[in-house]
Amino acid sequence: MRYPEALQKLIEMFTKLPGVGPKTAERYAFFLLDQPESTSQEFAVRLKELKAKTLICQICGNISEKSPCPICLDQNRDPKTLCLIADSRELAAIEATRQYNGRYFVLGGLIDTVEGIGPEKLKIRELLKKLDQEKIEEIILAFDPTIEGEATSLYLAKILRERHVRLTRLARGLPAGANLEYADETTISNALKYRNEC
Repeated sequence: MRYPEALQKLIEMFTKLPGVGPKTAERYAFFLLDQPESTSQEFAVRLKELKAKTLICQICGNISEKSPCPICLDQNRDPKTLCLIADSRELAAIEATRQYNGRYFVLGGLIDTVEGIGPEKLKIRELLKKLDQEKIEEIILAFDPTIEGEATSLYLAKILRERHVRLTRLARGLPAGANLEYADETTISNALKYRNEC
């Protein structure tokens, strides 16, 4: 059975979210349909604000309300240590540990040959430019312990060794195949504290 057009289109939009199939999308749409009008309106406002009130920091690539972001503006942060991450969710996970006081650089993803994401689609050129302009002494490769994370680490280690910078990676306290954003604070904290040379 096909639902009224407005409901059907909302279901189709929900199926575009990662991990949401047709049945879950249908559940979400019916949930919103059953809510008071004020809830639907607030939902619509928050969606609209998402793009209008967030931007990408021009220095590190983090999602923020302003550029430069608060982390890049913080003079108490160690400017000689740079933590490379795939996206902003991982930055939030590392920040929650309160164990790291350096700067960040968001690559914008990981090398994934199956999905057609090669090094040229990541912000590697921007990273190399940053290294030319700033005195970075240590780079922490903080990627998920997955095939894509390993491929990205190996690629970056190869090109960054020529820069004569200390390369470290998170300790192996994180389970293989896990996502950094879902790891608990203690696990990430120990992984940062006991990171090792690449």
